[in-house]
Amino acid sequence: MPATRQELFDLLSDLNIETTTHDHEAVFTVEESAKIKQDIPGGHTKNLFLKDKKGNFFLIVAEGTAQIKLNHVHGLIGASGRVSFGKPEALMELLGVKPGSVTAFAPMNDKDGKVKVIIDEPLLRYDLINCHPLINEATTTIAREDLIRFLEHVNHAPEIIQVSGDGEAE
Repeated sequence: MPATRQELFDLLSDLNIETTTHDHEAVFTVEESAKIKQDIPGGHTKNLFLKDKKGNFFLIVAEGTAQIKLNHVHGLIGASGRVSFGKPEALMELLGVKPGSVTAFAPMNDKDGKVKVIIDEPLLRYDLINCHPLINEATTTIAREDLIRFLEHVNHAPEIIQVSGDGEAE
């Protein structure tokens, strides 16, 4: 059974990680999230759940406006050939979230370590990073170092690689 929002918050508390969460209407697109983002400081994330031809899975966590070319990213992240978006069934099975709720917190559900986490380096230029708390009806703000510590704690130490095209945080 995938972790709940409360279980995520309990784990963060156990790790002495302070966060702030803003509840809002569900958002599915960059356009829908624009108003929410302007009211919450820090870098806002977009997350790509990808699969390569050999069945390896990747979660790329990048700044919301980052331009990532799927036809070039495979060589950067160690994929076997080109990547495509993972199917919703695999997303739920491995990360315990639905499309639209993909988040840097979801690897806590990947107990078998099947998903490789990649953080786009420009995102780490922000002191604060905003992610969905396993659902897309809220945004949780976490310090950059605490996000990395959380991922390490859930056995998904991220690889930090520049996968976006321009390399500029906005």
